[in-house]
Amino acid sequence: MTACSKSRQRLSSILLLCLFIFLTVPAMGQTADEGGDTPLPINPVTVGLYISPPFVMEEEPGVYSGMAIDLWEALAHKNDIPFEYEVFPTIRSLVDATADKSIGIAVTNLTITRKRADRVDFTQPWFDAGLRILVPDSQGASFSEIITGLSESGYLKAYGWLALVIVIATALMTLFDRRFDKNFPRGWPEGASESFYAVMSVVTSGKAPSRKNLFGWPGRIWQALWLVCGIAVMAYVTSSVTSVMTTLSLTNQINGVADLPGKSVGVFTGSVAEEFAEEAGWSVRSYDDIESAVSALSNGDVDAVVGDAPVLEYYAHNHPRANVDVVGPIFEPDKYGFAVAHGSRWTRPLTLELLTAHETNLIEDLRVRYFGDER
Repeated sequence: MTACSKSRQRLSSILLLCLFIFLTVPAMGQTADEGGDTPLPINPVTVGLYISPPFVMEEEPGVYSGMAIDLWEALAHKNDIPFEYEVFPTIRSLVDATADKSIGIAVTNLTITRKRADRVDFTQPWFDAGLRILVPDSQGASFSEIITGLSESGYLKAYGWLALVIVIATALMTLFDRRFDKNFPRGWPEGASESFYAVMSVVTSGKAPSRKNLFGWPGRIWQALWLVCGIAVMAYVTSSVTSVMTTLSLTNQINGVADLPGKSVGVFTGSVAEEFAEEAGWSVRSYDDIESAVSALSNGDVDAVVGDAPVLEYYAHNHPRANVDVVGPIFEPDKYGFAVAHGSRWTRPLTLELLTAHETNLIEDLRVRYFGDER
C-alpha cells in the first residue's frame, strides 16, 4: 500500500470519528440536561382514580375535579407530564392496579398504611385525616324493636291479660244491657259491638260514652269506678311503651366509636375503615361508594357508616335531604398520599414537588377552597 493510500485511509477514519462524535455528544447532552434523573415520558402516564368527593369528583363523563385532582394536575402541568385518567370502582382495585403496574400513579384520598406500603410506594403525605361515623339524623327505635323490647320486659304478657279482661268486660256488659236496657240492640253482633266500643272508650280515653243511668246513684258510682280503671290501664300502657322506647333510644344512640360494638357498620370496600372494623370485630357490610352506603343506612341495613372524616363531613354538608349526621371525634388519624408501584421513577420527583406544594401553600389553598377556613 502506498503512502498516499495510507494517508487517505487515516483521513477517512478521522472524518468518520469526527462525524460520530458530532452526532452522539449533542444527543447525550440533551438527555442529561432535559431529563435529569427522570426523563420525560414519551407516552402518557395512566393515572388511576377512585371517585371520592371532595377529593375526586366526576363533573361529566371524562371530566374530573376535586382537591386531589387539582393538586395532581398542578404538579403534572409544572413538570410537563402527559397523562390520562382511568377510574376504578373500589379503593382495593385501585391499589391492586398500582401494585401490578397497570397504572402509573394512584390519585385519590388514599390513606398511607403499613399494609399498603408492603405493596406500593407512597409519596410525601399531603393531607391529614382520620375516621368518623355517619348516622341517621334522628336515631330512634323501629316498631319491631319496640315490640321486642316490650316482650323482653314482660309487658306483652300483661297486655294479653288486659285484652282478656276487655273481652270479659265486653261480654258482661252486653249481657247486662240486654237484660236491663230496653233500648239496647237485640242482635248479638250489634250489642257486642256497642259494649266493646263503650269498654274501649273507657280504656283509651278515660271517658265513658253517653249511657242511660239505670240504677240511680249506685250506677253513677259504678261508672266512676269504670273510669278510674280505664285511666289506670291507659297510664300503664303509656308508661310501659315510653319506658321501652326510652331504653331503646339510649341503647341505639351512637355518639362515638365506643357505641359501635354490637351494631351493624357500613364501610367502603378496601378502605382503612374496613380493616379497622374487621380488626375490632364489628359486624361489617362493605359498599363500593358513599351513595350505596348511605342508601343502606337510610334503609336500616346498617346502623352507622364509618369512613374518612372529610368525605363523610362533605357528604353530610352537601346532602341535607339525606338526613344524616357525622358524630363523634376523629379516631384512627391518618395521612393521604399518592401511590406508585415499587421502584417507580415517580416516587422521588412527586415527593419533592409535594414538599414544594406544602412550602408554597398550594395544598393549604386547596384545602381552604374545598373545606373552608375552619380547621
